[in-house]
Amino acid sequence: MAIAAAAEAMAVASQLAEPAEPIESTNLTEPAGAAVARRSQRDIDHLRALMQQTPASLTGNAIGIGLMLAMYGGLAAAPALLAAWGLLSIGLWLTRLWHYRRYRRHPDADTGTLTRWRRSWRALVISQGAMWGTASWIFWGLGTPYHGLALIFIVFTYCMASVQLLSAQRRIFVAFICVVMLPLIVRVASDSGHAWHWQLASLLTIIFGITALMGRTYGSALGQAIALKARTEELAGQLRVEMATAETARRAAEAASRAKTQFFAAASHDLRQPLHAMGLFAEALRQRSRDPEVAGLVNSINESVDALEGLFGELLDITRIDTGGVEVSPAPLRMRELFSRLRLHFEPTAFEKGLMLSFHGEQHVAQADPVLLERILRNLVSNAIRYSDDGGVLVSCRARQGRLRLQVWDTGIGIAESALPRIFDEFYQVNPSRPLEPHQRKGLGLGLPIVKRLAALMDAPLTVRSRPGHGTVFTLEVPAGRLSRTAEAVRGKRNLPLGLTLQDRLIVVVEDEVAVREGLVVVLQAWGAAVLAFDTVSALEAWLAGAPAERPDLALVDFRLPDSRTGIDALVALRRQWPTPRLPAIMITGSSLGGHEDQAQTHDYHLLIKPVLPNKLRAMIAFKLDMR
Repeated sequence: MAIAAAAEAMAVASQLAEPAEPIESTNLTEPAGAAVARRSQRDIDHLRALMQQTPASLTGNAIGIGLMLAMYGGLAAAPALLAAWGLLSIGLWLTRLWHYRRYRRHPDADTGTLTRWRRSWRALVISQGAMWGTASWIFWGLGTPYHGLALIFIVFTYCMASVQLLSAQRRIFVAFICVVMLPLIVRVASDSGHAWHWQLASLLTIIFGITALMGRTYGSALGQAIALKARTEELAGQLRVEMATAETARRAAEAASRAKTQFFAAASHDLRQPLHAMGLFAEALRQRSRDPEVAGLVNSINESVDALEGLFGELLDITRIDTGGVEVSPAPLRMRELFSRLRLHFEPTAFEKGLMLSFHGEQHVAQADPVLLERILRNLVSNAIRYSDDGGVLVSCRARQGRLRLQVWDTGIGIAESALPRIFDEFYQVNPSRPLEPHQRKGLGLGLPIVKRLAALMDAPLTVRSRPGHGTVFTLEVPAGRLSRTAEAVRGKRNLPLGLTLQDRLIVVVEDEVAVREGLVVVLQAWGAAVLAFDTVSALEAWLAGAPAERPDLALVDFRLPDSRTGIDALVALRRQWPTPRLPAIMITGSSLGGHEDQAQTHDYHLLIKPVLPNKLRAMIAFKLDMR
């Protein structure tokens, strides 16, 4: 009979694993129809769980019926009762088997059918329990005392097995143990032919109470387990919803960032065009007039263009960093050359303000990206000069344990300690203790954020210390480098004369903006060049189709051209006409999107970003024409 108990007990695992009786949520605002539908679904899920346990239950009952027939089959006292009980029990067993097989053939039956099957399953279980109660009433007292002991053990085993199988259904469980065990208790209590029958009946009553208590306790524990499972599934569902919401928000943020980047790219391209033309016309005016007053006005225009170029440069840097368009390419960099470029750029400004601009440590060589490192130092030196009214600015380089410590010192207004954590935030500008001069209020508050991002890209630690009223020092650490002999041999070849003449030089210009094209023509002609200007690639190709005799010396083309064409198409057409030697080319663009550098390397041209100051254009032309 222990085998029968074990078979019945197999139900517990599937009872916990299956959603036998989901806990209802107390939603006062839920429609009554929804609650009824949910209870109906709960009943159907419960039936499915019970049907999965039916094979184990049938196995246990078959073993119990076999044991009863084997125990009392040899007794001649009640063969007819035993035969009748056996036939009824076997009939109920076969009916339950047929009930189970019907479910297996139609597991997806409609709700009404499954609900009826659940009711019939309950009726069959109670009926089979009643057969065990009948057996205890009929067969008690037959045979030896050991037969009575075995009968009590069998009945008790089925009651214990029902704890695991039926405790989740409290009313069915109570009904089952009553029809199984109460007939045995009454039969034992009424058996006055045996001594101690009242004591045994009392013991069985205690066992009955313990069984009922165990069923209640087990049912409560099972209910809590199911409730925890339901709560876990609910929390998992909420987590999935929150994760989906977070993913949607992340995608929206990325889309907003891309939209912002594209906006800045488009806006900067359109705004750079007139600014670029302004610089060109200002230079043309300088070439045509020798009046000192006109020269002063031209200088003022160039300063304004230079300031606007700085603002556009900051926006461009932020945009390129955000789009991943900045690549770090470390290389040996002689600090003397970098300091020379910084001195040439900032010394006039420092002299105008009466500041001393000093550089120390020019003998060192850094292993860093030359463009990014120069951009960082330009921002720092520019800020140092802007916010200093007396004293000076020192740029130093010192070796420290295999690394170089680059520092920019100033004697300016300083930064309050409370503002130091925010100075690298975008658009944040320090509020000093005294009003700033007009030249100190320029900028968008993007210079230091750019410095911080570029330093992070280079993996170069950046720190700052400051004392209000005394000055500030920014410190950047980069790896030390070493120049090869080849690099030493080519030193000194970069200084190009800016006072060039383009006499007898033919330059092809492809630019669709009328003002920019006219400005380029005027400036290039003022420098002595002959100029052929076209507004589209089609116009250029029409000119090339006429088999021009003279080969141009240089192509100066805009990147974005009409009819979805680009300056690269113009270069391809020109170089196809004159394949060798390769025609030098300069590409000018107002687009801030990345990728131009890779295209420049692939198609062999140099890139300039609008607005291009005339001096920069002049130097680039001299370089491309190899005018040393």
